[in-house]
Amino acid sequence: MFNALKKYVIGSAKDSLHVVRTLSKWLYLGCIVGLVVGVASSLFGHTLIAANNLRAQYPLIVLALPFGGLVIAWLYQTFGQADRGTNTVIASIHSNVQIPFRMAPMIFLSTTITHLCGGSAGREGAALQLGGSIAGRLARWMKHTENSTRLMVLCGMSAGFSALFGTPLAAAVFSMEVVHVGVMHYSALVPCVTSAMIAHFVAGGMKIPPEVFPIAAVPEMTVVTFFAVVLFAAVVGAVSILFCHILHQADHLYQRFLKHPYLRVFIGGCLVVALSALPGGTLYLGSGMGIIEEILHHGGSVPAAAFFLKMVFTALTLGAGFKGGEIVPSFTVGAAFGCVTAAFVGLPMELVAACGMVGVFCGVTNSPITSLLVAFELFGFEGMPYYLVTIAVSYLVSGHYSLYHEQRITHSKAGMTLLHAEHKENG
Repeated sequence: MFNALKKYVIGSAKDSLHVVRTLSKWLYLGCIVGLVVGVASSLFGHTLIAANNLRAQYPLIVLALPFGGLVIAWLYQTFGQADRGTNTVIASIHSNVQIPFRMAPMIFLSTTITHLCGGSAGREGAALQLGGSIAGRLARWMKHTENSTRLMVLCGMSAGFSALFGTPLAAAVFSMEVVHVGVMHYSALVPCVTSAMIAHFVAGGMKIPPEVFPIAAVPEMTVVTFFAVVLFAAVVGAVSILFCHILHQADHLYQRFLKHPYLRVFIGGCLVVALSALPGGTLYLGSGMGIIEEILHHGGSVPAAAFFLKMVFTALTLGAGFKGGEIVPSFTVGAAFGCVTAAFVGLPMELVAACGMVGVFCGVTNSPITSLLVAFELFGFEGMPYYLVTIAVSYLVSGHYSLYHEQRITHSKAGMTLLHAEHKENG
């Protein structure tokens, strides 16, 4: 009896010591990553704000987009960086392939050029690459094991997303959720939460404004509105599929018919400039935050085809070789679609637009928990039943489509059957 008690006490003490050491290690590393990536991402954010303000002041800068594309192509051709964007970061987590540190300054410069010249691209996708690259370099400097390096890359992704968008809860979960559909990397919970929160504090100290769109009028959900939202969410899932399909097909067609990177990016830039010259075309330049703010802050309306045109502009921009992310454009697509369909749903336009935002984001990233947290941080808690229904239905309807080729479908959305083949329908 005494020996058994002694073994139990010794074993418990060892377990407790191990937990303390692990917690201390990842609090420390999470703070380091959050601080470094938070500073870099905040500088990146201020640079993008300045670039977008300059373009707004001098609209003719958009005419330089094809030439800005040539500079971006030269950067990537000269320094030999494989052009896979966020997929490179996700692949490094799957197979421990090192992320070249040069990815950080290159994505910083190329995304700034894209935004300055009016390319339709976001910033959070670039922040994932920036954070992952910096965290990977920190891990190599500290000579961490493969597993610790993977966790630090996840920390970097969370920190970059948190600093630029101001949603630390969603950012902490997103990097754990996006890598494998159906499986969460819970071992990264403490480091990712720590890095996301520290980066959020850093960004606040460096005056990066968080995105907040409080929804004032949220009616009580009834049986009728429940089924109206279910139907709306099913269509949102289909819109997500369409967005993924257009993005991947644009990339495929560019690669097929314009094999030379300089020619591809120059012609792609010319196409975006030509479309922007059409009536109302400048609305779709940049990330699309202007459209979201017009809808949610000012209660304004957008053209009926706005959601589709934003898809086209984004596909033409990113497929040609310009840099940036797809996350804010996906929010823009969802907000625009919700705005033009709100009358059919029978709910306040701002609420339906908010549902559209998180529904499309969930559909293209396959990240329902992150989407729910995004809704909570962006719009407040009052509309959570509507957001939850939209996210759940869109997640199922969107199937195995994804923005990211390297995202692995571990469990089928139709059931709990393990998919032995890591197959995604990327359009």
